[in-house]
Amino acid sequence: MKQLAILLSDQYRLLSVAAILDVFESVNRFYIADGKQPAFDISLYNSGTDNGERMLEFNGYPVRSILDSQKQDIVFIPAFVSVDIAQAVFENQKYVPWLQQQFKAGAELACVCTGAFLLGATGLLNHRQATTHVDACKQFANFFPTVKLQADKVVTGDGGLYTSGGSTSSFHLMLHLLQKYCGKDIAVRTAKLFSIDMDREQQSYFSTFSPVQEHNDELVTKAQRSIEADYQSAGTIEELIKDLPSSRRNIARRFKHATGITPIEYLQQTRIEAAKKLLIETNQQMTEVMINSGYSDPKAFRKIFRKSVGMTPTGYREKFYMG
Repeated sequence: MKQLAILLSDQYRLLSVAAILDVFESVNRFYIADGKQPAFDISLYNSGTDNGERMLEFNGYPVRSILDSQKQDIVFIPAFVSVDIAQAVFENQKYVPWLQQQFKAGAELACVCTGAFLLGATGLLNHRQATTHVDACKQFANFFPTVKLQADKVVTGDGGLYTSGGSTSSFHLMLHLLQKYCGKDIAVRTAKLFSIDMDREQQSYFSTFSPVQEHNDELVTKAQRSIEADYQSAGTIEELIKDLPSSRRNIARRFKHATGITPIEYLQQTRIEAAKKLLIETNQQMTEVMINSGYSDPKAFRKIFRKSVGMTPTGYREKFYMG
């Protein structure tokens, strides 16, 4: 029986903990139904105090203290509910030594979504592959520049350290671990029980283009506004910035410094975001979507869309259409 710990970190996302419990409790029921001992001994841990008082129980499980914990085989770190990730990591520094000790003793560490920030804070991910929620990747890269961020990956595993993308990607992480510890049959049975698409490998089609706006560069702000207003009709980036009081080279340099991407990349991402919106919110024909998002060449539109989103425009509509 494998020792599986779930860390009840400060500001943990309840959905993450519930999903982990649901999946591994279900696997234990599979084993019991087959006349076997449960595969996992599940425990929940926190720092030992909660606003000065010990949390004694969580959903029927006694909550143990990391101060007197035993060696685990797997430790799960849930996502954070807080949008202030830096503050959440700061509040959870007390768990860093324990995670380091567990890993040194042979435990594998697995984190869900933004839980990767706490794992990153241990230093264990340095020079290893990792992923996190697609919209948090830029912040993660800034916090942990030596980590080999795989922004498009649903799951990564590197040397006993596992990370996953957005919340539903946690199921793919758990399937990966179940296949390792319990075999493919159990992983498939679990996937069927929870209706999980086992073949999903990318999370880029869940991303949303959220451009940097607070940079205090008025020239760049004007360039952004120009792109956002005329992306449908302009043929080139030069047409969009021709009236700005500066050279193209200077605008490009300042734009990249302020937003992290070039004006051309900004134009492309603005157009792709518009195309995604049209694909899922309207019944426009594909040619209309292409033209209304600023493209004129069907082949180029499909190529750029697939590269940016991870699937074709048709596939994106089939998956997410809201009509």
